[in-house]
Parts: sequence; C-alpha cells; structure tokens
Amino acid sequence: MSKYKKFFCMFLILLLAVCLLSTTAFAAGTGDVAGAIEGTWNDASDQIKTVVNNVVFPVIDLILAVFFFAKLGMAYFDYRKHGQFEWTAPAILFACLLFTLTAPTYVWTILGM
Repeated sequence: MSKYKKFFCMFLILLLAVCLLSTTAFAAGTGDVAGAIEGTWNDASDQIKTVVNNVVFPVIDLILAVFFFAKLGMAYFDYRKHGQFEWTAPAILFACLLFTLTAPTYVWTILGM
C-alpha cells in the first residue's frame, strides 16, 4: 500500500510543479499565431545567419582542412611505399572544403533568407 502512496504523492508533486511553473502563451492581440511565429523568425534569422557564418562554417572548414592535409600526407606515404598515388580521397575532401568555404556566399539565397 505504501508503494501506491509514494507514487500518488510523487504524481501530485509533479502535477503541482507543472501547474505552478507553466505559463500561457498568447499571440498578439489579434490571435494571429502565424504572424507571431513569422515575426519571431524574422528577428532570429539574422542572429542565426551570424552564428552559422561565424562559427559553424569555420569549424567545418577547419575540420575538413585538417582531414584534407592528413589524407594528402597519407596518400604521399602510400605513394612512396607502393608507387601509386591515390587521388580519390584527397580530391573529395578538397571539393568538400571548397564547397564549405564558398557556402556562406550563396547558401542563404538558396534558403530564401
């Protein structure tokens, strides 16, 4: 019986916490929820662009550059060992690096922002 009492007490405490800590969100005075969401998105889109352009793309570029030069070095050592240079992996990494280096100039027009 005490197991059910503990469960019931925990449920009541959780229900009370949800009721006390929750707030009701209203759209602007007209009740236009879509307009409220669009307004929030328009305000936040500039911040999102700034963060992506200044943080996300440079981090991806750095990671790809490190992988590119590491793979290029490994391909060179394989060339010295086997006498055949494998271009596929360094070429793919270089193409991805070029894509992400130039992406901030055109990605936002593609997304319509």
